[in-house]
Amino acid sequence: MALENLISIEFTNEELTQLDAHLDGIQQVLTGKTVNLTPDQRRQYGSIGNQNKLIVDKAKNYMEQHPNWIPNFVDKEEFDKDYNARQQMEQRTQRLQNLSQQLIDTKTLLDHDNYTNSLSFYRMMRYLSGENEAGAKTVFEDMKVLFSKSARTADTEEETGT
Repeated sequence: MALENLISIEFTNEELTQLDAHLDGIQQVLTGKTVNLTPDQRRQYGSIGNQNKLIVDKAKNYMEQHPNWIPNFVDKEEFDKDYNARQQMEQRTQRLQNLSQQLIDTKTLLDHDNYTNSLSFYRMMRYLSGENEAGAKTVFEDMKVLFSKSARTADTEEETGT
């Protein structure tokens, strides 16, 4: 009985070239406009939640209505520039996160299919090795080390980040 194949997709070379070109284009547009924070900086600055977005929106609205109430040390022009760029980035970030999750989910199913089939192949090599099939023992022994306890521990640590 054949194993269940959870997903089956292919990309043509043309599609991959097109995809890479679009990703290169995105990267080129973002060059000089985005930053990479360290994990400490991410913790330091955090992220703005929905409640705080409402505060920012309300403050912007009141600043527009009452420009004379804006403190001298607040650069309203820079505030507006940051506000607009943030809205523009948020829309694109949501789209990119959606696409990224689709790629991750698809890759997860592909990984599952590959791993399941690889396990079946390994089991066949173990069987053929026991039946003295020419060359099977070499393949089985080569793959067998990947199933040792230390190899599984290293994989587990890699997956959990420990």
